[in-house]
Amino acid sequence: MNNARFALEGKTAIVTGAGTGLGQGMAVGLAEAGARIVGVDYIEMQETDRAVTAAGSSFCGITADLSTIAPIDGIVASAVEEFGAVDILVNNAGIIKRNDSIDFTEKEWDDVLNINLKTVFFLCQAVARQFIKQGTPGKIVNIASMLSFQGGIRVPSYTASKSGVMGLTRLLACEWANHRINVNAIAPGYMATNNTEALRADAARSKEILGRIPAGRWGLPEDLVGPVVFLASPASDYVNGYTIAVDGGWLAR
Repeated sequence: MNNARFALEGKTAIVTGAGTGLGQGMAVGLAEAGARIVGVDYIEMQETDRAVTAAGSSFCGITADLSTIAPIDGIVASAVEEFGAVDILVNNAGIIKRNDSIDFTEKEWDDVLNINLKTVFFLCQAVARQFIKQGTPGKIVNIASMLSFQGGIRVPSYTASKSGVMGLTRLLACEWANHRINVNAIAPGYMATNNTEALRADAARSKEILGRIPAGRWGLPEDLVGPVVFLASPASDYVNGYTIAVDGGWLAR
């Protein structure tokens, strides 16, 4: 097998939500494969910076509020200024609001849809424009969810946004394939991150969730490294518009 198909040396990846959890894990995994990382988050990313540097790559951190699309053009411009081009986008940043649907507020709806879907689309658009301007192939990896496939409970805006991410991924793949832009998604299962802290703290709910996962454990950030490197690399050049579930077998149960 030619491992060069998975190599990312000389490539630049923008990873949103890179400060913690899944975003940090994917940023470090891409760095280990050779990519330079432009990390975007609303917090400082010193830990990610250290981990990327330890992996032998370069890190550029951009602090930005992705609840609006205002920072997007500046993020892409900064990446190009720092590293000369953009080759990969990982749309990982997202939030969740939990409330009974009967009581769900407009703000809870808008807060989630703005960052989980609106910003995702306009980042895809800005980066695709940069790929086309460069005249180079590009890889976009959106982060979907188990709730791209299922309904869930008490998270109506999150379910709507993640269902939208999967549909948007398909649409953009169809529109941009002729530009050599691959658009795919990863749907993590129940992962041990800050988004699931409340669920993991609820002993009864955690037991119920683990009882359905054939792998018998919560997922970890490193579980996404293989899939994201695959989708960001030449190994996936003929994969377009697909959402890969990384769920320990949840959907198979």
